[in-house]
Amino acid sequence: MSYKPPQTDLTGWRLKVGEDSHGQQKWIYLHDPKERESWPQDVTEKYWLGLDTCSPELSTPNTPLESARNGFKFYKQLQSHDGHFSTEYGGPLFLIPGLVIGLHVCGQQLRPEQSTEMKRYLLNKLRKEGGWGLHTAAPPTVYGTVLNYVALRILGMGPDEGPMTRIRGLIHEMGGATGIPSWGKVWLSVLGVYEWEGVGSIPPELWLLPDWLPFAPWRWWIHVRQTFTPMSYLYGTRFVGQYTPLIFALRQELYTQPYESIKWSAQRSNINPIDIYCPHHPVLDFAHGVLAYYEALPNIPILSSSLPLRKLANKRAYDLLSMEDENTGYQTIGPVSKVFNMVCRYAKEGPDSIAFKSHLSRVDDFLWLSKDGLMMMGTNGSQLWDLSFMAQAMVETGLSEDEDNKKSVLSMLDWLDKAQMRENPKWFKENYRHRTKGAWAFSTPEQSYTVSDCVAEGLKAVIAIQSLSYAPKTLGLDRMRDAIDTLLTMQNPSGGFASYELMRGSTKMEYLNAAEVFGNIMVDYMYPECTTSVLSALKHFSRLDPTYRPEDIQRTVSKAIEYLHDVQRPDGSWYGSWGICFTYATMFALESLAIAGETCANSERVRRACKFLVDRQMEDGGWGETYMSCVTMEYAQHEQSQVVQTAWSILALIYGQYEDKSVIARATKLIMSRQKSDGRWEQEDTEGIFNKNCAIDYPAFKFIFCIWALGRADKYMRGDRH
Repeated sequence: MSYKPPQTDLTGWRLKVGEDSHGQQKWIYLHDPKERESWPQDVTEKYWLGLDTCSPELSTPNTPLESARNGFKFYKQLQSHDGHFSTEYGGPLFLIPGLVIGLHVCGQQLRPEQSTEMKRYLLNKLRKEGGWGLHTAAPPTVYGTVLNYVALRILGMGPDEGPMTRIRGLIHEMGGATGIPSWGKVWLSVLGVYEWEGVGSIPPELWLLPDWLPFAPWRWWIHVRQTFTPMSYLYGTRFVGQYTPLIFALRQELYTQPYESIKWSAQRSNINPIDIYCPHHPVLDFAHGVLAYYEALPNIPILSSSLPLRKLANKRAYDLLSMEDENTGYQTIGPVSKVFNMVCRYAKEGPDSIAFKSHLSRVDDFLWLSKDGLMMMGTNGSQLWDLSFMAQAMVETGLSEDEDNKKSVLSMLDWLDKAQMRENPKWFKENYRHRTKGAWAFSTPEQSYTVSDCVAEGLKAVIAIQSLSYAPKTLGLDRMRDAIDTLLTMQNPSGGFASYELMRGSTKMEYLNAAEVFGNIMVDYMYPECTTSVLSALKHFSRLDPTYRPEDIQRTVSKAIEYLHDVQRPDGSWYGSWGICFTYATMFALESLAIAGETCANSERVRRACKFLVDRQMEDGGWGETYMSCVTMEYAQHEQSQVVQTAWSILALIYGQYEDKSVIARATKLIMSRQKSDGRWEQEDTEGIFNKNCAIDYPAFKFIFCIWALGRADKYMRGDRH
């Protein structure tokens, strides 16, 4: 008989929006029946929990536009009172264990109802093989299986409860926890079920190096350096949580030999091959070898890792992570660094410190309750990203002119207004941050990180809505110019745009990639998606305000087009690093090239790109691509078409002004055939990716892009190309 994990009464959950900051979303559980009655669940909560939304059945659409209208009638019900669309953002399976371990070593625990739902989520995501992978779509690995087994044990599951015996068997079959990747080694060391001696050196002394060095950590990609900083502090101080009976039990459960007999120094480079996406470069192994001697030196003044240099380095790392906390309202850039920073603040300042309590207060911002249970999201949400696309879709399809949609559109504008960052961070230069004045972050303004394509799409959304006759000009040209000023600081010499910052170092920095499970993470690489978003935003803005920095904008646009031409593949496609994959990036590229005047009529490049897509249309009229395209960097056909990728392809072909409209007509029929009677589309396969190897879900995309593509296709097939 299969094990069925306990669950809470899902009718007791409520989503609270904007309690502490703009765009914040957190799930709370109401125990009191009277509270539930006075605060009834709305459609948003019921939808994400998999409960009956009681949404009305809509008239069967006869045209793509009618189908789009039905889609927004449903999706509009998920709009929060502050204007954004609350949405889950999950998929990676290494986030929950970090949180659970972090809370445990700090003497904290989730609320009982959260623990129940988190266990349910992990057990619902357990693969048939008996373990977990890097993300929900991946086969089991040591990293995913060991860490999530540990998380379940901390959350209260017994060693032989339900599937735990089988999971432990798989861990032993894979050689035990000694072969876990480096980030896993760190978490297990913090917990006390692995020894710091078995972790490759993470020296905080790197932060004492002069900034002019080509491999200085301020040059690393922001996610890596903001994870390395607290990790290096924990490594430098050799922090370990309290030893409890559970810790000693896990030491016996996770390994294939007695814990005391393991030679830990031999485990530093012991990574199970099934986990490795990016093997250690010989340069990294050499550096680890040299640093191992440094770590083992006796107390020799200046040279010893246990004397003044290490203490100075620890202080430097701690100061930097403290600045990151203050810059981001104790959220940090993402969930991994968030928990590492929280543990550092606990280790240094204790459980009663303001810093530690501030961290605890923002844990719920990262948790999302779905029909499968409670997950930890990839950030504190995707609020800005989703809303920006939805706003543009509404205007371009004409749905924004429907009388019953105007209130929703104006709410989107109000959210965008409040989400724009008006100043640079508190610790701007000291923490090596890029400017944020005029920018939008991926999620909320409090998270505070400029992302090039988020700034661009946010600006495009504002321009689109404010072009409507009924919309107020909430964001004046002065604030749009601030956004433009930020975008113009982000172009690299080759013409391409990276994500958060300029590309600060050489790609040779990848020699130092110690994460094993991710690729191309050491510097902020340039991406076609980011470049195309910025190009489009600059062109839209220059039409609105042709007098502002026209030479700078034109020069930036020209260089961006050159970059896009350079990175187009011979088959006509572009490789996508944030969505899956060639379909995603090709849509963005054709949009920006069309705005710049390149279409099938005058561009061989655009014709090649359209042919690439048309050649991959499936028999049912749709398109489908798996996340393995991102992993292998070659197109990987899905076994069935996906409505999101079909929508991307429709939009791409419309941008390119592809002449054979029957291709688009077949695709629209596919999307319409998958639409439910209340207007929704069901979730299909994962849509997103990061670091080449980790898939992440964007459940809002099935609404946004299907509505957008259907509405645009309706116009295009009727002869309207705008």
